[in-house]
Amino acid sequence: MSKKKKSIAIDMDHVIADIEHQMIDWYHKKHGVLVQKEAMEGVPEGAAFPELEKVRQLLFEPGFFRSARVIPGAQEAVEKLWNDFDVYIVSAAMEFPQSLFEKYEWLKEHFPFIGWKNIIFCGDKSVVDTDFMIDDHMKNLNYCKGRGILYTACHNMAIDYDVRVNDWEEALSYLYANH
Repeated sequence: MSKKKKSIAIDMDHVIADIEHQMIDWYHKKHGVLVQKEAMEGVPEGAAFPELEKVRQLLFEPGFFRSARVIPGAQEAVEKLWNDFDVYIVSAAMEFPQSLFEKYEWLKEHFPFIGWKNIIFCGDKSVVDTDFMIDDHMKNLNYCKGRGILYTACHNMAIDYDVRVNDWEEALSYLYANH
């Protein structure tokens, strides 16, 4: 009898989709102010920008989520994990309803091997029950039923968490060591 694969929930924003660069680029194009990524380190999401509400409005703009860059190494890492784990992409997309279709289209383009049955768009990730959850927000990891893994993003750099990965190479090392 074959051994059951362990399961992983992988967040999208700041974990496989580079929302930090997207915010910087779109804010600069729309408002003419270029915020340096270093200014975002260790401060709450959006707090490094002159006007927080203008940053938040970007999340409602058509194309914002659809045109985000892929986090370096994410495609290769997730495809490798796909062969050895039950992988689910989990995104709390309900706050920005237009993002649902954009995120789905983005996944089809950049992660075509992930089928629709392995994509979970929700409002609250506490319902997700996987062996591992990779996320950039403590609000999701606090309710993780399995082992939470904090993926480093500028807004969480000041947070102390027992399992943190800084890139996809570290994520792979941790997951395979605990497989």
